[in-house]
Order: sequence, then C-alpha cells, then structure tokens
Amino acid sequence: MQFQGLETRLALGIVVGMSSLADWLRERGDETLVALLRARPDLATPPPADTSVLATRVGVRSSVARACEDLDAFALSTLEALVLLDADLEPVPLEAVAGMLGGDITPQQARRAVERLRRLALAWGDDDELAISSAAREVLPTFPAGLGRLAENLTEDAAKAALADLDEEERRLIGKLAAGSPVGRTKDAAKQVALAQATNPVQRLLAKGLLLRRDAETVELPRQLALAVRGEHPMGEVEPDEPIPDLTGSDRSAVDSTGGGEVLELLRHVENLLNAWGEEPPDVLRSGGVGVRELRRTAKAIDVDEERLGLLVELAVAANLIANSEAAEPQWVPTYQSDTWLASPPEQRWAALAQAWLDLPRLPGLIGARDEKDRLLGPLSEDLRRPLAPKDRRRVLDYLDELPGGHGARPDDVAAVLAWRAPRRGGRLRDDLVRWILAEATALGIVALHALTSAGRVLLADGAAGAARLLADALPEPLDHVLVQADLTVVAPGRLEADLAIEMKLVADVESAGSATVYRISDASVRRALDAGHTADDLHALFRTRSRTPIPQALTYLIDDVARRHGRLRAGTAAAFLRCDDPLLLAEIMAKPASEELELRRIAPTVLISPLPLADVVETLRAAGFTPVAEGPDGNVLDLRESGRRVRGKSRPAAPAAIARPNAEQLAELVAQLRAGDRAGAARRGSAVSPERGRPSAEATLQLLRDAARQRRSVWLGFVDTRGVRSERVVRPVSVGGGVLQGVDTTSEELGHYPLHRIMTVAVVED
Repeated sequence: MQFQGLETRLALGIVVGMSSLADWLRERGDETLVALLRARPDLATPPPADTSVLATRVGVRSSVARACEDLDAFALSTLEALVLLDADLEPVPLEAVAGMLGGDITPQQARRAVERLRRLALAWGDDDELAISSAAREVLPTFPAGLGRLAENLTEDAAKAALADLDEEERRLIGKLAAGSPVGRTKDAAKQVALAQATNPVQRLLAKGLLLRRDAETVELPRQLALAVRGEHPMGEVEPDEPIPDLTGSDRSAVDSTGGGEVLELLRHVENLLNAWGEEPPDVLRSGGVGVRELRRTAKAIDVDEERLGLLVELAVAANLIANSEAAEPQWVPTYQSDTWLASPPEQRWAALAQAWLDLPRLPGLIGARDEKDRLLGPLSEDLRRPLAPKDRRRVLDYLDELPGGHGARPDDVAAVLAWRAPRRGGRLRDDLVRWILAEATALGIVALHALTSAGRVLLADGAAGAARLLADALPEPLDHVLVQADLTVVAPGRLEADLAIEMKLVADVESAGSATVYRISDASVRRALDAGHTADDLHALFRTRSRTPIPQALTYLIDDVARRHGRLRAGTAAAFLRCDDPLLLAEIMAKPASEELELRRIAPTVLISPLPLADVVETLRAAGFTPVAEGPDGNVLDLRESGRRVRGKSRPAAPAAIARPNAEQLAELVAQLRAGDRAGAARRGSAVSPERGRPSAEATLQLLRDAARQRRSVWLGFVDTRGVRSERVVRPVSVGGGVLQGVDTTSEELGHYPLHRIMTVAVVED
C-alpha cells in the first residue's frame, strides 16, 4: 500500500509530467512489460489497476533507488549524464548523452546503456527524446560525476578563457576540485574581498567568480569550469565494459585437495574450541559477546590467532554448537548437539558449518573494528548483525562460480569486477566485504587457491548435503598408522581413523598440528590413559600394531614404569577411601600435610577413608606427588575426567520467507489486467454512462447488467478481488444470476465470474 498516496494524487490530476511515461509504457509490447515487472518486482505489489498507476510507481523514489542498486557502473554513469543534462525537465537526444559520457564513448555504447535504463523504465522515449523521472535526481549523489552547480553568467567559452589566464596556484586548486568533489573547505571563504585585496588563490578565484561561496568555510567549483578542465572526459574516466581480471589457474584436483586440508584444520580448531569452552565457559557480556580476556585465554589454549578465533566462535554459535546458557550468570557453553556433531564424519561436520556460514546474517570481518563510539567490536556482538550478509556472500561466490573449474581471481580483482557490476551495493564496506568473504570462504575450504572448490560449487547449487558427499571424496583417506620416534614423539602423517585419533589424544599430547600432527608422550599422558582404564599391555599393543616404525626402548620403559606405580594406591567412595597393599605408602600419605586437608583416617592397616568427594581426594593426592587411581564398587577403574558442560541449544530460527515473485504466467496475467484497466479507463472517460448518481444501488446494478446481457452491450466494471485489490474491466455480460455475473473479458476474450457483491461501480460502454 506504499503507493496509495501517489495513486490518489494521480487520480486527482496532481502528478505532473507522468502522462508521457504512461503513454510510453502503453506503447510497449506485453513481453516488455513482463520483463519490467520481473526486473522491478515491487511495481507489481499490489497489482496496479492500469498503466497510469504503473507509471506512477515507476517514478517513486524508493522504487527508483532499488532499481539503481542493480545498475552496473556504465549504466549508472549514463543515468548521471541524463541528470546532468536535465532530462527530468526536458527530453534530451542520445547524441548529447554520448557527448557527456566522453569522447571515448561511442553512440553504440551509449545506446546499449540507455537500453538497459529503458528496460527498467528508469529512462524512456526514443533516441531523440530521452526522459527520466525527477526521482532519479534525488536518488543519485548530490554532485553526479563530481560536477557542481552551474554558475550564472559563465559560458563554456568564458570558462575555457578564464582557465587559460589562471596562475599556477589557482590552476592547481581548480584541478584538485575538478578531479574529485567540487566542494572544498577553507577559512579563506569567510568573507568576500575585491580582486585587488585578495591575498591567496581562494580569494582571487572567488573574486573572479570562478568559485562559488556556499558558506563561511565552504566553496564550490562551478560545473562550467570543471568541464573545461576535464576536456574530452566531462564525467571523468567512464568504464563502458566490465574489468577483465587476471585469472589464476590451478589443477582442479589441487584446488580440491588444498580445500580439503583447510577443512580438516577448521574442524580441528572447532573441536578444540568446544573442548576448551566445555571445561571453562566464558561469561556472556552484559551487551552480548565475549570478553577480550576470555578470547585471549581461549586463543592461547587452542593455539590460534584472535582473528581466526572470532570466526570459529561465530560459526560454532551459528551452527548451534555453542549457546548462551541463560542462567543467572550466563555463559557461552557447548550444546548437546555439539556431541552429535563431534561424533559425525568430517564431511557432515563441515557441511553444518558451511551452511551456517552461508546463512549467517552477521559480518565476522568486523571483529576487531571500532564502532562510532570507539568501542571494540568482538565476536557475538549485536553490532555485527547485517541482514544482507548472506546475499553478499552469494554474490561473491557466484562470481567465482562463473569461472572455469580450477580458475579463480584474486580478492582485489573480484572486488573490482563486483564494484563495476553494482557500484551502489555494499556501501562504504563494499570492497572490504569482498575480501572478508573470500578470506572466510578460504578458511572454510569453500575457496582454495583463489578458486571455488568442487564442494563449494555443489554447496551453492544443491546445498550442504550434496556438497558433503563430494567433499568425502576430496578428503584424504584416513590413516590406520602412526610413526613413533626415538624422542618419544609420535607423528601422524595425515588424518587418522576416528578410533586411532581418539586413542592418540588419550595417550599423548598434541605438540604441533597441521597436515602432519606431532604428539608427545609423557608420564602425565601415559597416566591419563591408565586412568581411563587402559593397562600397560593395552598401550604396548596399541603402539606395536599401529606404528610403522620400531618401538623405541625408552617408550617401553616409560609405559612400564608409570604402570608399575600407577594404581598401587586405590581410591573409592566412603565418601572416599584409599586402599593399598603397602602400609608404608599409606603411612607416607598420613605424614603429608595433604592428609589433614583431606581429613584422612586409618581404619585398617591398608585402608584410609575421607569425608571428601572421591574426585577431590584423587586430585589433591596427585597434586602432592602420588599417583592414585579411582575405582568403582566393582573394583574396576573409574575415569574421572570431566566431559565438559553442556546446555540445550536453541532451535535455529527459520530463515525469513523470501518475497514470492510472480512467475511468468502470473506476470502475463498482470499485464493483461493492465491492458484491461487501460481500456476500462478509456471507456469511462469516453462514452460510459452511470445508471444513477453516486454509487449505484444493488437493484439498479442488477438491472443494468441484465439489460446489457440481453442487448449484448459491454459494461465497465470496477470491483474488488478476494485480496482486497481494486481493478477495472470491460466485460460483455453473458448471464446474471445466483449473485454472480458471467461475462467475457474484452481484452483476453476469456469467460470470467464476478460476484455481484464485489462490484463497486458499473457503467455501460456506448458504441
């Protein structure tokens, strides 16, 4: 209903200058109007009653602004040229438009751009009389092409002559204003002085009338002088064609394998993040987000930089792997869904993250920037929310999808191409958006070596499920072996099988990660494996069967030595108890200060008990240098390791429903209604008569329709459809009965049914 006010004004005859556009639209073919409504779908909602209403909507400022969002740089420059030529006040010829665009632009190139504008109804008329709506001037910059206002009493020849007489300082100042914005700020504009008293270039140019004084600190370069400086290029450098980037070329398999490596690295980092925040969840800031200290602690713990951590956090929350606990003291805690994610195959884990990133209505690239109040923007901050971010990601990736497989383009080249295709999209962050999106896509393995991976192409076309299947083939085959080194390190030369990876994380600590992971075996790591229930024989068998290199003797001694000391001391629940076959060891414990802290009491030569929880007893004794192991009621070893906190995640909000665009059949029907409305309007203005003054009564309407059906005369109907939209038709009544008029639409020659209670006005069309 946003056009209702203008439509009313049109009906009252207040809108001026719109009749020529309406006439031009009426002369277009149905296919042209269908193309217009498809390109500018806002014009079709609600359906316009006739072409006059459509013409009104075409010139609405908000609609013109939306249409300009899709213009390329050359079409936009052409529209600016039409504004500079005052085509909204008086039609201009195509030749003048080409001249304004510059000497390098041919009439054929100018006609191509004008035709683009005509398809969008941003310009209309033939090549001799091109016109635009006044809204175009409002939508475009205040100074199109950087040209200021026209100065009074300054002709083109006078401007050229004055330019030739300027000294070097004056010429430099004029050249600077002519090359960029025509407006400059200077204190020398505070007061007007005569030429004889002028002491600087600004004052001299003001005195000569070659600068316009806007206020005490602002001057403006007249358009005539800027045109004289620019010469053959009145609008500066105009690009008629899309830039051609230098494409990068790689073998498609190399692109896919590189992307697969990035995927594995991403999954490892997200897994480490879930483990870290499961053990020590960070607090939720009052304004949302995560504190700087917490981020630095986490970045150090999982060995990533803070920039990458910001992306990981955004991805994990978007994929519902981490959520706000919403407790009295809220924290960011992994969800129960994260356990399912961790147990899934790598390709499925990646698919969840990739789809979450594609749909993420936020800009992780803003992390680390500052807002208008100079506050640092952090991960999960509300200031990162950008509803158009998913559309921007698609636009960048769709461009890479246009390139041949294995070929890509560098970020600066992609930014240049997209800036030419839609210079009004993205605002001040337009080029930064492209770089951020490509960097994030590379981190996700969607882009590699500047090209779209095969999985990335399928992700865009078919969604995450199809991409996951393709990625499974691109990932390296998991290995069933490791390489044990003499220095007690273990090298995993690639991705390990899931069960082997779990065993290695238990028995060794990651020392360095990447395409090859290096683990370090130590007393603590072996004890951790024994605490989890493994025996020395289990660990010997693990390395004997899984290592492709001989087992060093030092590793055998280490496992045996730790196992010999491990479990001599047994802890249970009494609240907790300690039992040991060696009374001397229990006596040593009782002599330590820890015995008082644990409130230990001997109940037998080989048994001590404590009122404290079992986990506290074991942890305190380990800190005191002992190696107790926990056991359950059946005497088996208990694994006391914490699995990390979990919360119930939020269901992902459904993506906002896209505005349903009419299909080709619906658009054709809409154009048919426009034609019918035009014909009905012509009939009403011509020879139509009403049965009575004001709104006709039901009886009069019924009688008029019956007479028209009997006499085979056409009638003009004004009625409201089931959606409440008013429209008009010229109809030949066939029958009237049962509260319904059956009649043939004179435009489409199709039989229609019109409920009588929806007919608002009716008139007979005289022959």
